Amino acid sequence: MKVIATEKAPKALGPYSQAYVHNGILYTSGQIGINPETDAVAGDTIEAQAEQVCKNIGTILEEAGTTFDKVLKTTCFLSDMGDFAVFNEIYAKYFTSKPARSCVAVKTLPKNLLCEIEVIAVVEE
Repeated sequence: MKVIATEKAPKALGPYSQAYVHNGILYTSGQIGINPETDAVAGDTIEAQAEQVCKNIGTILEEAGTTFDKVLKTTCFLSDMGDFAVFNEIYAKYFTSKPARSCVAVKTLPKNLLCEIEVIAVVEE
């Protein structure tokens, strides 16, 4: 197993890694809308946070040597399903290959954020 860690994505808020690669598959921890340059929440709207989440995922994919097109599955967490349509607009800009996906509403997310995404992707070794 190989740990994936980059300063271009937020540091873990707890005892976990940003991601692991095992047998050519990348597994990321859930990524939230924190700007790694400022260590602050990217904004208070679903648009700003979803955009930052996707950028954070992109840096982890890059660090692992893969891309959004190689994502097999995503799991998305929203604090309010009322944000579903707007979230989808941002998500669709990045996940153009339309990977398999689950999207659920949760009671709360870390730092009371509005969304979180985790991914499973192929890494060509």
